Amino acid sequence: MESRSTMTAKVEYNAHDEVEFLSFMLGEEHYALDIMSVKEIRGYESVTKIANAPNFIKGVINLRGDIVPIVDLRMKFAVGAVTYNEFTIVIMLNVFERIVGIVVDAVSDVIKLSAEEILPAPEFGVAFDSRYLKGLATVEDKMIILVNIQALISSDELGLIDANSLTDQE
Repeated sequence: MESRSTMTAKVEYNAHDEVEFLSFMLGEEHYALDIMSVKEIRGYESVTKIANAPNFIKGVINLRGDIVPIVDLRMKFAVGAVTYNEFTIVIMLNVFERIVGIVVDAVSDVIKLSAEEILPAPEFGVAFDSRYLKGLATVEDKMIILVNIQALISSDELGLIDANSLTDQE
């Protein structure tokens, strides 16, 4: 029986097509997400804190008139040191017509992968919750963890997207 993540990779990607991913670092680990969800990459700026929000939701910023929640993936998945300075990076994403910023340690490269290069995600052994993984790939002798950013951002755990509004878009 195939794992759910293997089936997801086959459904989303034609075996002959290459998909571009933006790779980034959380601690010492290499991650990547589908570049089509990336709106822009920015430096970290001060946020307005939201009362009673989980600690990994740093707050919100005003991005050209849009109120954008900022999620620190380092805190969410307990990976890497959490510091905020001129080198801290925020990847602005457009997911389900909502802009969300994610804090990462560094942005690396744009990588192209075909479906054959994407291995199924393990059900254990990584700090990142396997529900939010598309799979794994090896690029230049480095293991890259492919994040299903749509699943992560729309999860009840983050509470950033109203699940009822998603049924209209599917």
